[in-house]
Amino acid sequence: MAEEVQVEQEAPIAGIGTMVFGKWDVSEITCDDPGLAPYINLTTIGTPHSGGRHANAWFGKSKLSVIERFINNLMRTGKFSGKKQHCAKAYEQALDKIASKSGQNPLQKFIDAIVEAAPCEETTRIKVGAVSQPKAVDSSPSRRLDIALRNIAIGAAAATAKSRRTLTEGIVAELSKAAEGDVNSYSVGKREEIERIAASAR
Repeated sequence: MAEEVQVEQEAPIAGIGTMVFGKWDVSEITCDDPGLAPYINLTTIGTPHSGGRHANAWFGKSKLSVIERFINNLMRTGKFSGKKQHCAKAYEQALDKIASKSGQNPLQKFIDAIVEAAPCEETTRIKVGAVSQPKAVDSSPSRRLDIALRNIAIGAAAATAKSRRTLTEGIVAELSKAAEGDVNSYSVGKREEIERIAASAR
């Protein structure tokens, strides 16, 4: 009897721990990239707004939900700067649209888009004597995730520039293209460009 009570207490509550926006269950989401999988944190407690509590902690962003990190990336310099509530609502509506189109959990498409947009190698500059030359280096999983989230957010926001597209439509378009590995997606195009430069610098 005591065990039954304990199980009831540990049952997931909508919006706390396992449900994103109180709708999407993260327990069924899979990541095809074994390098990125440990770094993708989907734990969301109610509203994705931590108030920057992770900011001064060593690798604090790894404890932050990728949902909130993506919303924070949407607030780049421009017309969405500082509008967190607007960006969060646009992202939630984008997930709803993706779910109604595909009939599947939209978070799976979001994770697939991150995997496709994450570059495996980059270039750095190494100085030999007085000559500085580019050298290809492997990217760490944490940096790969940062770059993927940044480029997906830039691509989604850029889709609204000089057009009547809303931010929701921009996010849907970018995630749909990126999840399929389409080079017309801004984030996938940037990944291929970074990896091509790195390949020539090997």
